[in-house]
Amino acid sequence: MRRIIELATQRREELIDITAAVGAVVQGSGVRDGIATVYAQGATAAIMVQENWDASVPSDVIDLLQRLIPSGVWLHDQHDGNGDAHLKAGLVGPAQTIPVIDGRLGLSTWQGIFFCEFDGPRARRTAVCTVIADSG
Repeated sequence: MRRIIELATQRREELIDITAAVGAVVQGSGVRDGIATVYAQGATAAIMVQENWDASVPSDVIDLLQRLIPSGVWLHDQHDGNGDAHLKAGLVGPAQTIPVIDGRLGLSTWQGIFFCEFDGPRARRTAVCTVIADSG
């Protein structure tokens, strides 16, 4: 089963917790055991599994990436000024795979799934969530 999760972003760089939306797709699929994949559509966005209890963790992720990959110094910036966004998205990666266990996301207590925006704000961003059942 495949569903599109739509969201809007408010800042140039932010992490948005989409765990509940992915969990709803899993529950709606009826799959008891298998995998859920989440894929960010867009060359300047990514998906990350990270702690979702303490809001400072997503802020720290953004801060780290800004220090590692500053804006305004890349060749691609000559075209549209978002060279750093492409590099950050490539480093984090466009997708994550999460186990489905007993009809629920197999995340640990403190883990969440985040949509990573590196070139916002955007009125419409999408993530593809695909749920696949174990064959055994």
